[in-house]
Amino acid sequence: MKFSEIIRQFGDITTNHSLTSNPDQDVEITGVAAVDEATTGTISYIETSKFASLIASTAASALILPDEAKFKSQAEARGIAWVSTREPKLLFAKVLTLFYQPYRPNPEIHPTAVIHPTATIGSDVYIGPHVVVQERVEIGNDAVIHPNVVIYPDVKIGDRTTLHANCTIHERSQIGANCVIHSGTVIGAEGFGFVPTRTGWFKMEQSGYTVLEDGVEIGCNSAVDRPAVGETRIGRNTIIDNLVQIAHGCQIGAGCAIAGQAGMAGGVKVGNRVILAGQTGIANQVKIGDGAIASAQSGIHNDVAPGEIVSGTPAVSHKLYLKVSAIYSRLPDMYQSFKQLQRHLGQK
Repeated sequence: MKFSEIIRQFGDITTNHSLTSNPDQDVEITGVAAVDEATTGTISYIETSKFASLIASTAASALILPDEAKFKSQAEARGIAWVSTREPKLLFAKVLTLFYQPYRPNPEIHPTAVIHPTATIGSDVYIGPHVVVQERVEIGNDAVIHPNVVIYPDVKIGDRTTLHANCTIHERSQIGANCVIHSGTVIGAEGFGFVPTRTGWFKMEQSGYTVLEDGVEIGCNSAVDRPAVGETRIGRNTIIDNLVQIAHGCQIGAGCAIAGQAGMAGGVKVGNRVILAGQTGIANQVKIGDGAIASAQSGIHNDVAPGEIVSGTPAVSHKLYLKVSAIYSRLPDMYQSFKQLQRHLGQK
């Protein structure tokens, strides 16, 4: 594919471009690559000044650059074709789709699949080997159900949703359109509901529902549990990484991003556009406001206001966390100074 063809396809987010140091030559692009691993014929990108030095060494034939003159002049000095944009990573992501599309099988129902006669299957659906679809399940049009998926009774799955191999969807779960559930993930299993008694734990049955709105994507080996009553809900276009635990009764808003090994206890309420970095833990019934951010390994025990950034365990304002972190390495010296002051004052 010619570089000029790429520019034409995504001209809506570009600001300027140069084919090469020779404007009459149009570069042939055969693939995409990281800027430090690029080879002749590939296109890559520079997102920030942090990676600007790689322009001098990359073997890429074309680069997607920020809209800054210094990057453009560096590329032109090396004869590298370039296109500039205010969103380099977004443009690179769009270009990537020209060279790679995820595997999508042709519509069919494999003969080893076990489908209950009361199930309703839409048009152009793929159901792979050894899939189990139980009573009264509804699967929308253009859905893809990969091998060994198990779908319990009364589940609803929307149009164009993909369930990857070996995931499990428990009874009465509702999954919207254009969702992606990756391998090993369990949706709608029993929440962790047990009542302490004098003789041990009494199990509280989990009669609620799990609801995933449209456009939700969940990584591998995650769990979204159903509650005793009511519902666990994940809002539209929220993305969830691998190894994430969403407990019974949690309510997660739209457009959130939750990174790997994050976990939340029952009844947590997360607003819209919230970002939870890796290994964030949230205690029971905590509320996280719209647009809040928790940095990696935050332990959140109290409500977080909209737009607030928190860090540490227990989580505090990120600005306070940075001040505390700066002092932490000085604690041994401060302790010695304190002991000297005690001796000076005649204290033990």
